[in-house]
Amino acid sequence: MDYTLYIVAGYLLGSVMFAGYLPLLLKHIDVRRLSDDGNPGTANAFKHAGVFVGSLVLLCELGKGFLPVFLACRRLDTSHFLFSLVLSAPVVGHAYPAFKGGKEGGKAIAVSFGVLLGLLPEWRPVLILVFYYLLFSLFIVIRPHLHRSVVTFVLFTLSCAFHVDGRAVICGCILVSSVVVAKHIKKYQGERLEVGILTRQH
Repeated sequence: MDYTLYIVAGYLLGSVMFAGYLPLLLKHIDVRRLSDDGNPGTANAFKHAGVFVGSLVLLCELGKGFLPVFLACRRLDTSHFLFSLVLSAPVVGHAYPAFKGGKEGGKAIAVSFGVLLGLLPEWRPVLILVFYYLLFSLFIVIRPHLHRSVVTFVLFTLSCAFHVDGRAVICGCILVSSVVVAKHIKKYQGERLEVGILTRQH
């Protein structure tokens, strides 16, 4: 029962799209309409609503991943297989939000960092993800961002399998990565379809 409570609570909290609500509330800006990709994400909040609102969005997106996992780590057995669902629930909620009928979700990158921070004092998962993001953003630059994120999360998953303790945590990291990669691939397919339609029209 306790696991179900944290899974449901994490999913519902993850479904709160702060990147959509806060810019609309504070700046009367709909980042979905202004952004090229229509994504209710932190990067678009920074780009279109400014640093202050973007920072608030970032904190909220991290927090909604961090809070349920952090509390669950202190009340539940993290080695139980159901903990993998607790870990992934906020990410699933952000990608497929309950309040939008499973549609109009984001790519779930910021909330992914949040759930990994919730594992503290287990630092390895979040440090692995940070390492790959910095590697492919600053040193071996992969563009566009969509490709960088896919490569980052695939390598993150492989690294966790070898360097992180606990099958439930590893499975949770795999689920998190699967959701993020699936959302990016879906977005890529949508962009290709849109380009194909525009090409035929011209």
